[in-house]
Amino acid sequence: MPRVLCTALNTDDGPHIQIFRNSGWTCDIVDRSLNLWDAAVLAKAVAGYDAVLAGSEPYTPGVLSANPQLKVLSRYGVGFDAINLTECDRLKIVVATTPGCNHHAVAEHAIAMLMAVARGFPRCDQEVRRCVWTRVSRPRVMGSTLGLLGLGRIGQAAATRAIGLGMTVVAYDPVPPTSFLAQHPVKAMALDEVLAVSDYISLHLPVLPSTKQIINAGSIAKMKDGAVLINTSRGPLVDEPALIEALKSGKLRAAGLDVFEIEPLPATSPFLQLENVLLSGHVAGLDNESHDATCIMAAENILMLHQGHWPADRIQNLKGTTNWVW
Repeated sequence: MPRVLCTALNTDDGPHIQIFRNSGWTCDIVDRSLNLWDAAVLAKAVAGYDAVLAGSEPYTPGVLSANPQLKVLSRYGVGFDAINLTECDRLKIVVATTPGCNHHAVAEHAIAMLMAVARGFPRCDQEVRRCVWTRVSRPRVMGSTLGLLGLGRIGQAAATRAIGLGMTVVAYDPVPPTSFLAQHPVKAMALDEVLAVSDYISLHLPVLPSTKQIINAGSIAKMKDGAVLINTSRGPLVDEPALIEALKSGKLRAAGLDVFEIEPLPATSPFLQLENVLLSGHVAGLDNESHDATCIMAAENILMLHQGHWPADRIQNLKGTTNWVW
């Protein structure tokens, strides 16, 4: 029977393991001491496996071409920017994701970061730990404006939560969801308009050539003085040196960041020295419910493809393919 390797973080246990075993598959967990961001190490780790329940480690052309047995990369999550789709198309490797599983978790995390930063964390916590007792008033969240860049499932979930907090919500999306906008008090705007009017900007876009470093020195200059950036989406959406400069200069009041250009965040990162930055380690999409649902869908993707089904709404490459077989 086929063999699947779990490389995604948080997949050492979960319902997917029993699903595979019930189907007679071998389900292994990658050696967690390995640096999967090293292409040579990753290529060796996945060698001999038919499918990978993959994390955000980079599947380069070299990694993919070194493993002719590989048929499916089923992502634990919805991002797939670390996978070279062109090479997957050439090699007929299916890239599947797990849409609709973690949008509530990410939205909650984004709002949690927004509220924490708005109330002065992490600086308040750090000062008290140093026995510094500073009392500073800050702008109230209720009545402020949240600008969402991206209004897909996660952006919509963040919008409804922000409305509940009494915020005005505006949004930029290349393809605005007309049905959602008709049902909720969210105003669609051009990108520059959202940047100009928002007190908080929250990113919920995929990484595409058109969105990479959408937050840069130019777009930051268009934002309000003292605005706050929240990123629970993807690190490459942000030009990190430009953001660091804006945080140091005071152009931006603060930032809440769950994702970074390089992960894990290097010990040399300037973000670690900034008291007006709240950090977390790419965990926004992880809660108990999303974990189980994501593990189940990621496993189902692999099994369905093995059985000859084609879950088109979850497959991100091989567009127009009608004759793919395991």
